[in-house]
Amino acid sequence: MIIAIDGPAGAGKSTVARLCAKKLGFIYLDTGAIYRALTLKALNKNIDFHDHERLIQMSKDTQLAISNNQDGSAKILLDGEDVSRMIREPRVNQLVSVLARIKGVRQEMLALQRSIGRQGDSVVDGRDIGTIVFPRADKKFYLDADFAERAKRRFKELNEAGSHASLEEVESDLRSRDNIDSSREFAPLKKADDAIYIDTTNMSIQEVVNTILKHING
Repeated sequence: MIIAIDGPAGAGKSTVARLCAKKLGFIYLDTGAIYRALTLKALNKNIDFHDHERLIQMSKDTQLAISNNQDGSAKILLDGEDVSRMIREPRVNQLVSVLARIKGVRQEMLALQRSIGRQGDSVVDGRDIGTIVFPRADKKFYLDADFAERAKRRFKELNEAGSHASLEEVESDLRSRDNIDSSREFAPLKKADDAIYIDTTNMSIQEVVNTILKHING
């Protein structure tokens, strides 16, 4: 069984997907972590993010493995190294959408995402899960929230992780990511026609989880 959860940054999809997977006893696949890991590698190798050919080749030459920790969170190995913490660094946040918009990179990662998702019952979150990665997912959800709320959530998340970014900087980054994600030519962020839309602006994480589980369990 595949549960697809899509939505923009700050809508709560990663936390919700992880908790739903844990509750259901499913695999949790954070597809954003895959692109974050590739972004981290490109940064460490000082690759120009305008050099699409080199970035595509890098994605072909990269070994990625994702598993779940006991708390249900994603553990990602990049060429054998655990980079689960490093992929959340601000420098990665700033460029992950730039790399993820490259068609050749997304095409390389598509097979990997499908392979992991098919290892067992899975909850998969991202931006194109219900439209491109698993268009025949058993259940599809699209989580959203108003911009101010998403920015506030991302600001809180970054500061708890030790970042000293201002709210203004977070808002600027979020606007840029929204624009890139929704306007990219290949696999843009959008709601699948058959996805259930959930506005999480005034909902707690547990309320969102309970809503999704009700739809799944029927």
